[in-house]
Amino acid sequence: MDKWGKYPALVSAISRRRFLKSAAATGALAASLSGILPAFAQDVAPKKGGHFKIGIGSGSSTDSLDPGTYNTTFMHTLGHNLHGFLTEVDANGKLVGELAEAWEPSKDAKIWTFKLRKGVEFHNGKSLDANDVIATINYHRGPQSKSGAKGIVDSIEDIRSDGQETVVIVLKQGNADFPYMMDHFTLPMLPAKDGKPDLSGVGCGGYVLDSIDFGVKATSRRFANYWKPDAAWFDSVEILAIPDTVARTNALATGQIHAMDRCDLKTVHLLERDKSLEIVSVGGTQHYTLPMLVDVAPLDNVDVRLALKYAIDRQQLLDTVLHGYGQLGNDHPIAPGTRDFAKDLPQREFDPEKAKFHLKKAGLSDLKVTLSASDAAFSGAVDTAVIYQQNAAKAGITLDVAREPADGYWDNVWMKKPWSMSYWAGRPTADWMFSQVYAADANWNEAHWKNPRFNELLLAARPELDEAKREQMYAEMQAICRDEGGSVIPLFANYVNALSRKIGHNKIGSSWDLDGFRYAERWWFADA
Repeated sequence: MDKWGKYPALVSAISRRRFLKSAAATGALAASLSGILPAFAQDVAPKKGGHFKIGIGSGSSTDSLDPGTYNTTFMHTLGHNLHGFLTEVDANGKLVGELAEAWEPSKDAKIWTFKLRKGVEFHNGKSLDANDVIATINYHRGPQSKSGAKGIVDSIEDIRSDGQETVVIVLKQGNADFPYMMDHFTLPMLPAKDGKPDLSGVGCGGYVLDSIDFGVKATSRRFANYWKPDAAWFDSVEILAIPDTVARTNALATGQIHAMDRCDLKTVHLLERDKSLEIVSVGGTQHYTLPMLVDVAPLDNVDVRLALKYAIDRQQLLDTVLHGYGQLGNDHPIAPGTRDFAKDLPQREFDPEKAKFHLKKAGLSDLKVTLSASDAAFSGAVDTAVIYQQNAAKAGITLDVAREPADGYWDNVWMKKPWSMSYWAGRPTADWMFSQVYAADANWNEAHWKNPRFNELLLAARPELDEAKREQMYAEMQAICRDEGGSVIPLFANYVNALSRKIGHNKIGSSWDLDGFRYAERWWFADA
């Protein structure tokens, strides 16, 4: 399954199934869990040349070149090959300028002024200007828009130019993190004509589209006039959709491709034995959740929820479900290593006695609940539920596992059954993640959770430009979510990909999968 998470109440036109067809997580610091990067990745200067081929575990015949419809990793990566974005989260998790070389907020973070970079050329020869940015963003803002970016751009009250190189964006309410959202994969800047953007695949990225067979293959070649002199090293790039993990792995092992995403964690140890390959494991914001509907008894009792949170062995799940390729979750959605993570919040551990204590506080001597599980939620979801069932029994909790069919899971089970399983790609900022899922009025409030103090802090923190004050507020929100929220969040899952050691690279970023989807721009052939 390929998905990238959900948007806040701002989004209403896009179905859950469509949201869940994209991949990747944003904004965490990269961390290699398995193996050491080959020497050439750091010691040898990049060089141009070669035809690079990658196998991607997703892709659909219904894909299109309209960025607002990008909902598979196939299109996410192709989009980053062809296009440029106003901002970029670099390999160190830092927000830097791409097509915008600078930006400045008003004191209330409601008005953002972006200064565009000079000398940027589209593949059709047109130079980037403010009209392209305005036309692109307005395309996603339209009242009938079904764009995946609509949840972002609906926060915009007005957008205008101040000359050819300056764009002024006025928000409906202040948002100190707004520039981060301009790095979203549905928001590349497109060349415009008569106020309408070109949706044919023409961009200002490092590669020009040669051909595409949606859901099968896309080829592109280096753009001779790309404005970045130190990027887009390959002569050409070929993206192959290979949904079957075994076929994808075999293609890499036999040299038919140079890289693949989504290694099978159960068999990745076999790939590690191949000295011609490198396994790259990068920690990000991707996480697994088990949301409880807090308006349904007995899950409406906070002590029942706490009992369930203490009755799960997170370390066992990390070792057996993720095979070590991840990090422990702490019942809130902000990833370890990210800017807003509350470092001083104690990690919740498996404690059957504390679970029994909270059951007693809830007036119960034991508990029987049903957890709806399907691997449609995430790979290993059913195994997770079975392990949880065994853990919970030690706390006097009878956990019945209802194995749900994958087909229709997001329409018929998630947010319908009292307790189910879910997955989120996450976002680079706390506000973005909290607004998507935990705000009282969020469309994707999967636990139906409403906490007055949490929502008060969410609104107060959003326009706050003082980093120290925001850090305090976000730390309190994580604690509230951890102790009173409706979701058990046991794990953060790494991105695990495999590369030929012929491929050179520097530090692998984790703003999205596959080096922030920028592998074609950042990697090179070490022996070219």
